[in-house]
Amino acid sequence: MNRIRLGVNVDHVATIREARKTTEPDPVAAAMLAEQGGADQITFHLREDRRHIQNRDARLIMEMAQTLVNLEMAATPEMQEIALALHPDSVTLVPERREEVTTEGGLDLRRMGERASQTVKALKEGGISVAAFLTPDLSQIKEAARLGFDAVEIHTGEYANATRDEVERTIMAVHDAAKAARKFGMHVHAGHGLTYHNVHPIVGVADIEELNIGHSIISRAVFVGIERAVSEMVQLIKR
Repeated sequence: MNRIRLGVNVDHVATIREARKTTEPDPVAAAMLAEQGGADQITFHLREDRRHIQNRDARLIMEMAQTLVNLEMAATPEMQEIALALHPDSVTLVPERREEVTTEGGLDLRRMGERASQTVKALKEGGISVAAFLTPDLSQIKEAARLGFDAVEIHTGEYANATRDEVERTIMAVHDAAKAARKFGMHVHAGHGLTYHNVHPIVGVADIEELNIGHSIISRAVFVGIERAVSEMVQLIKR
């Protein structure tokens, strides 16, 4: 049975560490355990304010990972320079605001314009695949294709927060966005707010190739350990 690739986001292991400004738990060790549990990719977000993942974490994950590595980052000159130095397998450009708890919503590529175009061009010239983190908005999907993105990661937050009456509509929005992205020749990823309880309908969206999940897996790992938590999610996302 085929399955979607699972990217495990280890940011919130670092969140726990940074709450005490100590050395544990180590997100690098968490990444290695996630791989043992069956993760196809390690994902982390190096934020401008360094609230969780630090430069040291990014460097060591790159050195030690045996699977793919996906760096989430804002489209800034500092992060572009770091990405080109680290050379992850892929970069996902995400919006970033200091006051947010976690990434809220997707990029507005039409507003970013030339800045997004320059970042995409530089990263692709550096041999890095580039994805845009987008809400399931067809106009944004079309803009991503125009700007030369290799992939889109569909923000599934609206689906994850939907009431029972809204679920079908939000799943269809993800489905339509995924279909459009594929039509424009881009790979299709998804993530945000996905859990062991709500992931199955998203797995059913035929064009999605990759899910990036963090908070739910790390939360489960508190009780059962990271290897088992990842393994359980791997089993859930089989097609």
